[in-house]
Amino acid sequence: MKTSDFDFDLPEDRIALRPAEPRDSARLLVVRDGDLEDRVVRDLPDFLRAGDALVFNDTRVIPARLSGERTRPGEAGQTLTVDVEATLHHRDAPDVWSAFMKPGKRLKVGDRVRFGRSTDGACALGALDATVEAKGEDGLVSLRFDLSGPALDEAIRDVGVMPLPPYIAAKRPEDDRDRSDYQTVYAAHDGSVAAPTAGLHFTPALLEAVRAKGVSTHAVTLHVGAGTFLPVKVDDLSEHRMHSEWGTVSGETAAALNAVRTAGGRIVCVGTTSLRLLESATGEDGVIRPFHGDTAIFITPGHRFRAVDVLITNFHLPKSTLFMLVSAFAGVEAMRAAYAHAVASDYRFYSYGDGSLLFRNEVSA
Repeated sequence: MKTSDFDFDLPEDRIALRPAEPRDSARLLVVRDGDLEDRVVRDLPDFLRAGDALVFNDTRVIPARLSGERTRPGEAGQTLTVDVEATLHHRDAPDVWSAFMKPGKRLKVGDRVRFGRSTDGACALGALDATVEAKGEDGLVSLRFDLSGPALDEAIRDVGVMPLPPYIAAKRPEDDRDRSDYQTVYAAHDGSVAAPTAGLHFTPALLEAVRAKGVSTHAVTLHVGAGTFLPVKVDDLSEHRMHSEWGTVSGETAAALNAVRTAGGRIVCVGTTSLRLLESATGEDGVIRPFHGDTAIFITPGHRFRAVDVLITNFHLPKSTLFMLVSAFAGVEAMRAAYAHAVASDYRFYSYGDGSLLFRNEVSA
């Protein structure tokens, strides 16, 4: 298939700049067997059954956007500087992160970068230094920091800001509200550069209502990388390569989910991140196994889903890998109809937007 097959018209004003308040008051479009139903997120328990399993991604977003200066020795003892911005992507070692850098073309291996300088040029209270170790594609740069482990984590928290998606950051600056708005209520493990946004709709009251229905809840961890924001630059999908992301499914969780399926319950994933991780952890035999490592799974129509029966997800951008994923899950024609309805009905899109509840197209089973 072609990237252009997943294009659709999306007015700019449909991209939400703030989340609904309260979180579970966001709208929810239910897509099942070709039918569309307009509900709200707090109605979710109406569509679940006792014995189902709800699977969350419990990653925590870190303040992964860093601003600073690149320095390089010049002629006659001069120091050449240029403003840079980094969005951390993947932790490669206790003191090494790969990051998307702007302007990436201005960087060379061996350059020193000091993060923590405020954007108006004033002195920062702290600073974080790194060396450019390698350069890759799409502006991806390997940074070796002078700090390591927990000390590096603390420094990133001090100098970084929440990495709002570019389509929000282009319209307004990050602020204190985003520190809580762009984090799920059950976030537990630091490491993501982007929020698992379907989970942003959940409140303690909604979680309690789900469990009261007899639905078990389980956590997996996938640290979402900045690659999730990159556009697909090829029209032939077979040529697109996903950036890898680190995830883990514990043996206990894998066993519990297999037991749910054996008993006839459904696996309901909160977000495409938990779905991608479970599909990576599930073998051809349909058995979910413990998983610990990187995944770069790219799901497009034709994928045979092995683990997941129902998906809760937000509305995604045209020609994005995530719109391709939901089209694979619920059916291409069903998602075209659903998104046309969502646009016409003023649903709000993407990270801070409304949600959808998708039941798997049995052709993909």
